[in-house]
Amino acid sequence: MLTWLSQYRDIGLLILRAGIGTMMVIFGWQKLKEGDATWLKLGKAMENFGITFYPIVWGFLCALTEALGGLLVVIGLWFRPVCIVMVLLFVVATVMLYNTTGGNFKEWTRPAELGLLFFSLIFIGAGKYSIDRS
Repeated sequence: MLTWLSQYRDIGLLILRAGIGTMMVIFGWQKLKEGDATWLKLGKAMENFGITFYPIVWGFLCALTEALGGLLVVIGLWFRPVCIVMVLLFVVATVMLYNTTGGNFKEWTRPAELGLLFFSLIFIGAGKYSIDRS
């Protein structure tokens, strides 16, 4: 049933990349604009992994990764390496939210879902409507 849609696989990947990537750009840009206080809060997530130095730098890198990584996902440039970095970003976010909310399922599932999405995209590739054409 609906197997005829398989011929539009690359269009589906383009829609997925454009939608998810645009959301990442918007979320990342907001975090970049908010500045030091937000970066400090984001960077403290690394404490869950024993990394306590330069939390503002880690937070800035988080916001930059979302914004720039999202743009690269949209255009399909360096797609698989970017997806690997996004997976790492969302693993950190998932662990942080899990630990800070006492394991509240509703709180940590969004970054976990995004991590799974980007993990899956590593294997799928960007499709033919991308700069990488992977």
